[in-house]
Amino acid sequence: MKIGILKETKANENRVAITPQVASQLIKSGFEVQIETGAGLASAFEDKVYEAAGIKTADKATIMSWAQVVAKVNPFTLDEVGMMKQGQICFSLMFHLVNTELVNALAAKGVSAFSMDAIPRISRAQSMDVLSSQSNLAGYKAVLLGAMHLTKIFPLMMTAAGTITPSKVVIFGVGVAGLQAIATAKRLGAVVEATDVRTETKEQAMSLGAKFIEVKDDGVKAEGGYAKDVSEEYQRKQKEAVEASLKQADLVITTALIPGKKAPLLISEDQVKMMKYGSVIVDMAAEQGGNCALTQADQVIEKYGVKIVGVTNLPSTMATNASELYAKNLSTFLQHLATKDGFKWELEEEITKGTLITHDGKVLRS
Repeated sequence: MKIGILKETKANENRVAITPQVASQLIKSGFEVQIETGAGLASAFEDKVYEAAGIKTADKATIMSWAQVVAKVNPFTLDEVGMMKQGQICFSLMFHLVNTELVNALAAKGVSAFSMDAIPRISRAQSMDVLSSQSNLAGYKAVLLGAMHLTKIFPLMMTAAGTITPSKVVIFGVGVAGLQAIATAKRLGAVVEATDVRTETKEQAMSLGAKFIEVKDDGVKAEGGYAKDVSEEYQRKQKEAVEASLKQADLVITTALIPGKKAPLLISEDQVKMMKYGSVIVDMAAEQGGNCALTQADQVIEKYGVKIVGVTNLPSTMATNASELYAKNLSTFLQHLATKDGFKWELEEEITKGTLITHDGKVLRS
């Protein structure tokens, strides 16, 4: 089977879908691999390293014509879809719930498209779960960003000149990113509090040393690893529960996302006003509208003495490691679906069914 890897075209994207090491492992398993010239440079993987591992480099048109399978990190552009052939198979983070034009174009082209962000969060799919691997890195980097923008240090420090009290960090959302943010902030010596609408996350947060801000309510159960929409009554109770912590926080990190929808609003403008002068909010949901009412994507702004960091695509800022993890996820996923001789097309198998978005000219999931 011939696999082609494309160079990312999205602005400020430094990742690549496959690394030399993972590509060489696929070659040993009987696959053929080509990569677009220069695709790995922003992740610190030179063309000569791919070539030394037996991977040919070529221009995009050559790869699109040669490959049976094409893969990248971000959604394919409509121009790239136009270069595809009927029966070709593609892999990427597709975000199919919001990219309907792309999905329809792929179906019209007769391309079978697998969405890497649709991998179900079940135990046997953990090694393929791109969102988790990338969120893990993002949670780590969000804490470092917050530390960079703060005017104080994280840990307790006793000096001859006096004692420095530890910073207080509040984390909204105890998913993969939130758990890594808790662990990182604790390692740096901060006092950490966390909150989540899913009551079952309390034990996970506390196991990492965070105090859990609890809402007196049954909470909401997770659906596919994400919280479902919550009632206005629950949102009111949660707002009351977290405001005391917000007033004392030095750093707030928000991580809440709902697939296919605008990010839930967790911090209002009035709540920003009540925060300490000099405090920082790192909004990891900025790309989907933000968890803070004042967040501006890809900007750092200051309002009421509070810095609001509207960061997007944090994994790209750690492109080497992010690419290594993505490549391993992709390789495992690909080898679950296919052998070197072709795809199994087990359309009712749970992972296949959850991720195959277009097939045989039809949209299967929307």
